[in-house]
Order: sequence, then C-alpha cells, then structure tokens
Amino acid sequence: MEKAGRIDPWSSEQSTDYARIVSQFGLSSVDPDSLPNPGMLHRRGIVFAHRDLDVVVDCMGTGDPFGVLTGLMPSGRMHLGHSMVIEQVRWFQEQGADVTVAVADLEALATRGTPISRGRETALREYVLNYAAMGLDPDNTNVYFQSSRPTVQRLAFTLGQRTNLSEFEAIYGFNGESNLAHVQAPLVQVGDIVHPQMEEFGGLRPIVVPVGVDQDPHLRLTRDITQKTNWFNVKQRKSGGLTVALSVQDCNKSELGEPESGKVDMNSRTNVISSLVGSIKEIGFSDVKSNPKHGTIDIPGATIADRSRIRMKMLAIERKMGGMGLFPPCSTYHRFAVGMTGEKMSSSKPETTIFMDDDIEVMTKKVKRAISGGQPTVEEHRRLGGNVAKDVAFQYLQFFFEKDDGALDEIQRDYESGRLLAGELKQLCIDNATEWLNELKEKRGQWEGRINEFLAPDAL
Repeated sequence: MEKAGRIDPWSSEQSTDYARIVSQFGLSSVDPDSLPNPGMLHRRGIVFAHRDLDVVVDCMGTGDPFGVLTGLMPSGRMHLGHSMVIEQVRWFQEQGADVTVAVADLEALATRGTPISRGRETALREYVLNYAAMGLDPDNTNVYFQSSRPTVQRLAFTLGQRTNLSEFEAIYGFNGESNLAHVQAPLVQVGDIVHPQMEEFGGLRPIVVPVGVDQDPHLRLTRDITQKTNWFNVKQRKSGGLTVALSVQDCNKSELGEPESGKVDMNSRTNVISSLVGSIKEIGFSDVKSNPKHGTIDIPGATIADRSRIRMKMLAIERKMGGMGLFPPCSTYHRFAVGMTGEKMSSSKPETTIFMDDDIEVMTKKVKRAISGGQPTVEEHRRLGGNVAKDVAFQYLQFFFEKDDGALDEIQRDYESGRLLAGELKQLCIDNATEWLNELKEKRGQWEGRINEFLAPDAL
C-alpha cells in the first residue's frame, strides 16, 4: 500500500502501523475522557487519532453549530467495515451535528467504471437503507449525489487553482500513466468536504469528517487548499498569545488596501484592521494591538484554545468582503478491522467480511473459517491461552457486536487464560452477530419505501 510513506485511498492493502502514521502525518491522539458521552469506538481506542477534534467538541459544549460529512462509494455491497463510519456519524449527530452524506458516484465512475445510474441504485439499496437502519435521524441528514450537485463541481475547479500536479504526485503517487478522471476525483472530494459551509448548505461552521487512515490524503489536500484561500491567518506568537496576519493575494489586494500600484492604501488597510479588531473584542479580548502598515493584529491574552473562535470571526469578515471564508475540515481516524482471511475487507471478496444483509448461515460459515488466535491443540490452549490480537472473532466482538465493555473484558481474560477455547469464542461471535444482523434486518424493513426522507432536494 505505502510507497515512500504514502497512504493510498484506493489501495487493496492497508497500513496498521498507527504510531508511525500519527507521527508522520501530524495527527493528535484521541482522549475519550475529553469527549461528552464517548462512544464504544472511542472508549476502546478504535477511533485513535484526529485533526482539530477539539474544535467540534467546543461546539458541543457551547451549542454552536457544526456538521459532520461522510461519503460512500456506490460500487459494491455494504459490509461491516463501512458500519464503523456510520457509528461515528450517528454519535456526532447525537451530540448536535447536522449530517451530510456524499454519494461519490463521479469518483466511482472515474476510479471503478461504475455507471452513474447503477451507482445511484447501489447507494440507495445498499447504503442509505442501512444508514437508516443504523439509526441516523432523517430530519437532520441530507444525502446527495456528486453528479447532481453543481456546487461541488464548481468548487472542485475553483479550488483546483490552489494546487498542482507535483502536490498530487506527492500525496497520491499519480504519474504520467494516471487516468485524468482519477486525477480529478480528489478535487471533487475537496468540493464535497468544503461545500457544506456554503450558505445554501448550512453556512460557515466547522465540519468534521470521520474516516479510516487510508482516506487521510483527501483531508490533507483539503486542509492545505482551504488554508491557502484564507485572507486572514491566525497563528501562535513566539512571545505568547496569537497573531492575526493579512494574507494578501492576487484576488484580494484591493480589498486589503494594496492596489495595483503596490503602495499600501492606509485608509483602506486601517478600515480592514479596525473591522477585525472590533470583531476580536466582541468575543472578550480587550488587549489587542494592531499594526495596519504590517497588516498584523496581536492578541497577547489569547491561547491556542481560542484560535478556532477567532478564526471563525475572521472567516465571517472575509465572506462579507467577498472571500470564500472556508474553515479547514476537522477529522477523526479509526483503526481497521481485520478481514476474515487476514487481508483487507473488500466487497469484491465476500470471504473477507460480513455483509450487512448476509444470511445467518452464510455469516456462521465465515466466522467458523476465520483466522483464530487459539493454540493448535486444546491442551496447549488451556496452558498458553489465546491471542486476541490475531483472533478475528474477538476483534469483531470488539469492533462491532459486543456493546458491553465489561463483558468484552471478561471474554478477553477468559480467552487469554485458556479458560475460553477458540471454538467457544467463535460461537460467542456468531451468537452476537446473529442478534446484530437480525435487528438490522428488522430495522431495514421498517425503512423500506421511506429512504427518500434522507435525500436532499437535489437528490430526489
């Protein structure tokens, strides 16, 4: 999967060297104790890293609006691996987020050759129906299709001016043999990620995107591009506090008091700085020092925890002045659940995963054949115990089927001590999976014929 440290969103392989990924790509660790009502995936360390999660956690505490965006690739059946994202989306929704779901039908066409019409059918039948069954609230969920939302495509072209092929080669490994539609697909994803901040789709607010680490290239690209568009940068001062600095660009020279002559128009510049200072003082900072000539504002009493609030004020002013005013996306990252055979879960390899609509008999056979962490003989297992790190049945209980942390801890103790045999652990997994699948099937039945309730107006 990885070449020279890259993470590939389309690879059939996946990295599980999470410590290296956190270090190399500058992620922060998730502290479940810092979250309100942490979910099962947070408590168990499955959601293990983030970028700017504290921004949306602050919104949860203050009641300020924030959104969550997720996407689906409509090219195959929905399996357990996909359910982890929806569990997180539902958790964010329960904490106050509005939900936007992007159906990546253009990306599916570009990277997998899936026709638009088939992509729509698959999305509705395989994904949206299961999203409903997993508990998303239709009153606060909007599902749309890339192909029918021109705003996304316009943003892709507009923001594409802020990057180049060299950056794409570094992030994605594209080369002279890359399909041009494939090269364009990440820019459409940038449009997906930022467009919920547009006024017609909810307005300026933080958007968090929960993903597996293989999707981080899209988040890195989007964060880099959005920050390049910002007119006002908010950074830490070496001597403490924060600094707001003007980012003069070709598109905003006149507005920021720097006309074509190159000489600073101090009247215009002072008006801009005064507007920024006034907005900063509105949120409680009285000690504000400005330097219109240099285009800077120092806020000595501000801390890094204040950065997002100040940034949001600056973006709002930028919009009033004609800029895009885009807040870089926040993101969370989850560990991968191992496939039944030890490889990556894949819709194209049914033996690697449990599908959301698998019959109980089919699921049972898969679990019984799955990789075990038990010892070769009962005697050795009683003496040495099992290895939960290798055992698929245990990991599926941990990631999906056993909601009770205490019960899971007891299963782990019994298995590692040798009291619980590998076959018995598999049966526990089968029993829990049976209950989970049957409940999901029942809820799908309740939503049959009603999934239009989740669709945005331009998706109907």
